[in-house]
Amino acid sequence: MEYFILASGSKGNCTVVRSGNEFIVIDCGTSKRYLKNSFEKIGLNYLEAEALLVTHEHSDHIKQVEMFDPIPVYSPCEIKSIRDERPVEPLEEFEVGCFHILPIPLSHDTRDTVGYIISDGKETLVLVTDTGYVSHNNKELIKNADYYIFESNYDTVMLMSSARPPYLKSRIISDSGHLSNEQSAEILADVIGPRTREIVLAHISQECNTRDIAYQNLIDTFESYNIDPRSYRIHAAGQYEIYQGGK
Repeated sequence: MEYFILASGSKGNCTVVRSGNEFIVIDCGTSKRYLKNSFEKIGLNYLEAEALLVTHEHSDHIKQVEMFDPIPVYSPCEIKSIRDERPVEPLEEFEVGCFHILPIPLSHDTRDTVGYIISDGKETLVLVTDTGYVSHNNKELIKNADYYIFESNYDTVMLMSSARPPYLKSRIISDSGHLSNEQSAEILADVIGPRTREIVLAHISQECNTRDIAYQNLIDTFESYNIDPRSYRIHAAGQYEIYQGGK
């Protein structure tokens, strides 16, 4: 299995997961031009994807959904403009090509937000973004995956000292908001296992976080848990940066 993070952040999100000759796309925010150029750079035709998987209805995740019509679109929220929409229910498994997919319920300020556990029969990838917390049940489900793409949205000090209005700060830190660097790192320290090889910190705020701060927080947390961070490939994803992981 390999994956490409094409965009990650509040201005748009898109991830491609490939195994052999088959691939799926997860979310399709950002601009049409950027997405088309990014698919060209990784040498894939997005209309040849087995499916598009949607995590939730916010525009930074579904802005270019019509680009993927008429391939199947699996979504927990209704998207009326798509011809082949297939409903996703949390904890109801389904198959797409060679991929076995388990949607897991997340807690965000919109209805029906999910993350995905994706397996090709050999390796497993966990994608969790846009959630204010991760439940105990979800922690059990995502343990010991090979790869994690995991939200590390904000630095608490930067957020609280920012010019953002109080209501927005409250929304972000709530159980239906986003994960802080500290929360993300502690969850990852709990769920990684012997199979784990790579962690990508995702959906990093451009105003209330930096990639370096998120990365260092994870390193420091692992060391406090007596976990050697050198045992893993760790990367902090950029908003407009193609990152290739896996294999």
